Amino acid sequence: MFTCWRPHLLRSANFSEYQSVYRKGHSTETAVYTGVDNKQVTVLIGLDLSAAFDTVDHEILLQRLQSEFTVTDTLLSWLSAYLDGRTQFVKLGQHQSPVIGLDVGVPQGSVYCRPVADVIASHGVQYHQYADDT
Repeated sequence: MFTCWRPHLLRSANFSEYQSVYRKGHSTETAVYTGVDNKQVTVLIGLDLSAAFDTVDHEILLQRLQSEFTVTDTLLSWLSAYLDGRTQFVKLGQHQSPVIGLDVGVPQGSVYCRPVADVIASHGVQYHQYADDT
């Protein structure tokens, strides 16, 4: 799925230079060794935002993709269709909960984490990201 987005995101001003994922020759080690190789004090702090993805509002996400990442036309329609009408239920053995509609919640991904990087940078802290791990 990401292959159609990749060229667009890599050209975007919103794609951080400190983002290691989706770039050839970059891996999780890049985030750690960049500072070490430059003889900088390096501290690894993991920020797990996995539960935050359960609260992302679909409309806000689509608006941000359009206004901040210039995702438009076919791709925006495709993403809107992907999010529209999503449902979930829980099944345990023979028992199943009612099916409910979802207006919030998305799969994890780095596009949603951009505001976190902005907050970190605003405090003068250098950071490195790998996907949705900051």
